Amino acid sequence: MVSDLSLSAYGWSETTPHTQDYLLPSLARILNLRCAAYGRVLDLGCGNGALCHQLSQWGYGVIGVDPSATGIAIARNLYPNLEFHQVVPTPEALTKLKLSDFDLVISTEVVEHCFAPRDWAASAYKVLKPGGIFICSTPYHGYFKNLALALSGQLDAHFTALWDGGHIKFWSRATLTQLLQEAGFVQPQFAGAGRLPWLWKSMLLSVHKPQV
Repeated sequence: MVSDLSLSAYGWSETTPHTQDYLLPSLARILNLRCAAYGRVLDLGCGNGALCHQLSQWGYGVIGVDPSATGIAIARNLYPNLEFHQVVPTPEALTKLKLSDFDLVISTEVVEHCFAPRDWAASAYKVLKPGGIFICSTPYHGYFKNLALALSGQLDAHFTALWDGGHIKFWSRATLTQLLQEAGFVQPQFAGAGRLPWLWKSMLLSVHKPQV
């Protein structure tokens, strides 16, 4: 069983978090429910490698990929026992690196930064074994949360266009589910993470690649 919900600092430095601790309890529950055994994992958008390290501590064999040269350099320095690749993770690029046949792909707080989210989803689908699981997270947006943001005067701060390198797409449960189903995934399951129900910081969706 997954336990020990600590997470090292994660981001584009050694100290600024990117995948936050609040995601880990929900992630651990999904792994315990949907993953029958420890297996081979790809972290799609691994940043500085801290989640890869956490997954390795949980018993998974993990490889990380990310387009950031800074993030990958930090990951290799912090976790020299793990494998990392600097690459824009398209299906073609991952095939060229011979990255395939994973039991599990995880991608936390990545899709909101993607100019081409269908490439992101296709990449996860491509490298999974039939029957494999894809788990992703992104900031949660739903009616009650958006209403609370509007009533509190926080919409401009939340949806700011002034954040260099920040979020460029804002996903709902319905739109993210549609994206994953378009890519061929099935059996979507939803979980919230952080704050109160319906005001979650993030949402997680887990889906399967069909067996045939």
